[in-house]
Amino acid sequence: MADPSPSRGRPDELLVATLNLRNIADRWPERISLLLADMAALQPDLIGLQECVFAVQQDRLLGAAGEGRYESRRGWAGRPEYGNAVLGRAPLALADGQRLELDHNRSALRVPVSLPSGATLDFVVTHLHHLMTGEAVREAQAQAVTRWLAAIAGPLVVVGDFNAEPTEPTYRVMLDAGFRSAHGEANGAEPAVTWPSGIKAPGIDDDGEPGCLDYIWVRGPITVGACRLAFDRPAVDDATLYPSDHLGLSARIRIGG
Repeated sequence: MADPSPSRGRPDELLVATLNLRNIADRWPERISLLLADMAALQPDLIGLQECVFAVQQDRLLGAAGEGRYESRRGWAGRPEYGNAVLGRAPLALADGQRLELDHNRSALRVPVSLPSGATLDFVVTHLHHLMTGEAVREAQAQAVTRWLAAIAGPLVVVGDFNAEPTEPTYRVMLDAGFRSAHGEANGAEPAVTWPSGIKAPGIDDDGEPGCLDYIWVRGPITVGACRLAFDRPAVDDATLYPSDHLGLSARIRIGG
């Protein structure tokens, strides 16, 4: 079922989301129809995408999936044709994105967003180091991101695949920087699993135990109304086919609430 977007007629309430697209690996020609169907149903006001392949216009494909008209801002990671993207649905207005280079071919993308009410929200997407043995790398990357954002006084949302369980130092870095987990705040705990989704494919990355790696973080005058998994339904006729190898998240938030 689709989340009703609460922004219609109430411009300071938004539906925000995150999803790691898993680039064009793991049965991409079969996955694309599931991604488009879920995006058309969800129609978030803002979504941060990771592992987005700009060369095949993955962000623009998702933006064209439903009735909403979306703008995209991109921040490459490792190579110019690949990285993070932010999609914003009209009437939101996206400023030019600002990119932060992180080590290990990672980056973060910050996009200031003008809301119809006149308020401004900074929306950030990132994707941290993935190796199981890379806890220290992820911690340092999260510290770099929080330092980069430290001077922002207004409402701030950071989303993405942090590749870190809630027990890792990376999670504590975000808390110590004043961020709150939308899912934790709305539900009292993080989801048990956001990776892997359940997809089966030749060559799929299955290094590691299932766990919660994906987050929507908020800071400042933001009230979280609800947060749930998204892009989490398998194909009707194939229980081994999902939109991605990650599950996404969506959250209803009120700015200034």
